[in-house]
Amino acid sequence: MQNQDELPMDAEIESLKASEVDDWENIKDNDIMQQQSAIWAEEAKKFPFVGDKEPLSSLAAEYQSGSPILLEKIKILSDQYAAIRRTRGDGNCFFRGFMFSYLEHILESQDQAEVDRIKANVEQCRKTLQSLGYADFTFEDFFALFLEQLDGVLQGNEASISHAKLVQESRDQSVSDYVVMFFRFVTSGEIRKRAEFFEPFILGLTNATVEQFCKSSVEPMGEESDHVHITALSDALGVPIRVVYLDRSSCDSGGVSVNHHDFIPAFGGDVPNAPPGDSSEITIKPFITLLYRPGHYDILYPK
Repeated sequence: MQNQDELPMDAEIESLKASEVDDWENIKDNDIMQQQSAIWAEEAKKFPFVGDKEPLSSLAAEYQSGSPILLEKIKILSDQYAAIRRTRGDGNCFFRGFMFSYLEHILESQDQAEVDRIKANVEQCRKTLQSLGYADFTFEDFFALFLEQLDGVLQGNEASISHAKLVQESRDQSVSDYVVMFFRFVTSGEIRKRAEFFEPFILGLTNATVEQFCKSSVEPMGEESDHVHITALSDALGVPIRVVYLDRSSCDSGGVSVNHHDFIPAFGGDVPNAPPGDSSEITIKPFITLLYRPGHYDILYPK
């Protein structure tokens, strides 16, 4: 006859075995995820931070044997856009795409008024970080390098750079990463400053507080961006941004269309090329256009 005192011990052993199996499964899952992340990171390193400008037909070639909906959408895009410039898929693609697109715009337009305008906004961003308790040494080098790049794309001074030099510096990690960090600090400062506004959007993405979100999802390099980041950066710098969405969705009527969203700064009186008048009636066309595919941003060039 089996000793009844042994039954709890048997049950405990079985429980331990089940726990070990669960732990082993978790370990295997974590290992697989880490290995996959490492593979993606290595693949990303094979591509420059900012690629060459390519005809939009290169995007169609990428999906030639893929979804018919995507091919149809690319065809629609080709009616409005001439070219694409790809960015490295390392989690910083939004900020890098914005960086290059903005500096390229200044280089080509030589818009001194826009440079003066954004420099004033950058100074406000610096004051925002200081008021939030950030020590100057934590962000000052990033701000200084962005302003240096901004002066460089204006021609006629000793620091002026060519378009080829802009591409080269955007691919230089010591320059590119610093400018990305500048944008990350600006974005974080804007979110923290307007925490009450951004909190509901953040809660829709994660259970983190505004401070936790900024520390874990905004300021660290490699963290991907979504509408919260884009809204905050656009508002802080006063720069409108158009994001065009390339996905497999179709419209209610069953047809195919390409959706886009214009992120217009909340404080309409201080944005580039804004005509005078009631800001509620102003139609502002962004000069920065980014193509969003799930998890990634590239630069688009209108015709």
